[in-house]
Amino acid sequence: MINTTDRERLSGGSLIRALCLMLSIFLVSAVFSEGGRTPVRAKNGIVSSASRLASEAGLEALKQGGNAVDAAVATAFALAVTWPSAGNIGGGGFLVYHGANGHATTFDFREKAAIAATESMYLGADGRVVNNSNHIGMLAVGVPGTVAGLYKAHQELGSLPWEDLVGPALEMAREGIPLTYSLQTGFVRSASRFRQYPSSAKKFFKSDGSFYELGESWKQPDLAHTLELIQRNGKDGFYRGENAKRLADFMAANGGLITEEDLEQYEAIEREPIRGSYRGFDIISMPPPSSGGVALVEMLNILEDYDLSRMGHNSADYLHVLTETMRRAYADRAEHLGDPDFNDDMPLSRLLDKEYAAELRSSIDMERKSESQPSQFAQAYESEETTHFSVVDKDGNMVSLTYTLEFGYGSAIVVEGGGYLLNNELGDFNAIPGLTDERGNIGTTPNLVAPQKRPLSSMTPTIVAQNGEPVFATGSPGGKTIINTTMQTILNIIDHGFNIAEAIEAGRIHHQWLPDVTRVESDSISTDTIRLYEAKGHRVQERSSQGAAMGVYHNRDEGLFEGASDSRRGDGAAVGY
Repeated sequence: MINTTDRERLSGGSLIRALCLMLSIFLVSAVFSEGGRTPVRAKNGIVSSASRLASEAGLEALKQGGNAVDAAVATAFALAVTWPSAGNIGGGGFLVYHGANGHATTFDFREKAAIAATESMYLGADGRVVNNSNHIGMLAVGVPGTVAGLYKAHQELGSLPWEDLVGPALEMAREGIPLTYSLQTGFVRSASRFRQYPSSAKKFFKSDGSFYELGESWKQPDLAHTLELIQRNGKDGFYRGENAKRLADFMAANGGLITEEDLEQYEAIEREPIRGSYRGFDIISMPPPSSGGVALVEMLNILEDYDLSRMGHNSADYLHVLTETMRRAYADRAEHLGDPDFNDDMPLSRLLDKEYAAELRSSIDMERKSESQPSQFAQAYESEETTHFSVVDKDGNMVSLTYTLEFGYGSAIVVEGGGYLLNNELGDFNAIPGLTDERGNIGTTPNLVAPQKRPLSSMTPTIVAQNGEPVFATGSPGGKTIINTTMQTILNIIDHGFNIAEAIEAGRIHHQWLPDVTRVESDSISTDTIRLYEAKGHRVQERSSQGAAMGVYHNRDEGLFEGASDSRRGDGAAVGY
């Protein structure tokens, strides 16, 4: 076990190697938690992510005097090494920041379609998608945004040297990390996908083609080299020069569209947050091309007029109100939202307006569910393999960051010589213009494919504040379920008085307009409650779990920070000091 005195003697690569060697032991770095109903509590800051080693990398940035953005950058790069199913440099996502001084902003680093992309690029002569090409293969790959987003956030708000923040990830990739159960089983499950590409097989299997075993050291030298370019040259280390040429050549040789020009022109965008209010709290979330903030605020506006606390957490009436609220917001999501740089007529003011929420609320019958008609808007498939982390520093500044490769391990395509996975994020576009049906196809105009356009997302990194000061940060992976998971976590804290860990661990439901079914976590809600809920007309399907929220909370009454890592998924940990 590494105690505080030992840690102070360790630095750089020595620290990372020590952490990796000790991963199989019950590691304690000041305070940490791997999930449960009791939060980790600390005085100087907390990082909560899907990987213990990544959380530790972020915590080291805080210990070195860095702020929440510094810790977020270090954590994100470390996740690209330790949590490759979603942590990435070949994907994209969103970052929400709220400073203790009241300043709040967001960074959009969502992937973009290539310059050569077209509205009908996935369609055959019959007007149907050819061989699932919008999800599988090179045409599904969007121009990555992660490195640009992290770099922009650091340039605007970071304090530590960039190279120090990339360093821990670089060292872990070069020196190796011990293979955890989650990694080992993930490699096995995805083996058939990896074996389709020699560059992927090289990364995820031994030289003889066999699997890595639990606890064995997994080294990623090609990824280490790419991280070294990024460490030395910042954003340009990925989007120009050696890596840009390597990626463009690899795409050209394998039927992809991304060119050096696509990479050179990519820019992350700082955007004004979506802002709402709920029972005296301020909701700060992500604007389009994320649909999360708009849908979240719309749902909270509808729910604000109900006495949810009196209904009781996860009672039949409570679940009914949540379901009807979700139903309406997800219909609006499908009809109106897309990339704001291509849609200047999105009715955001109306969707966020409390009077509009009152109209929607008035259509809810407490005794009977509404009907979701197939002629209305269905929801296209969106993979649940994303990852989220939350950070709070000693001054109370917070970061909420969600990023993804889309599917687990994205496209499963590793760039030859680059060592990193590419996303398959363009599957989030509406592939068939004009086709919307009850099978889940959606063809509405705002989210059709276009050159350099960003696809709509459900990622919902969110910070809840009061009187200009951040109170807690939350978010989750989970595809379309992300928005509802984030909302229920917020309700659990504000309406039901749960601590951050209880709020994250509590049972969840999900409804997304079509298909007209409510998905409920197994064994999370009593049989009697389900029976009363179904009596209102709802159709229920069980699922094993929903999402994997990561949260941090500023407990000003006790002068402490609290954090929690969802026990539902991964090697996650909330760590603090």
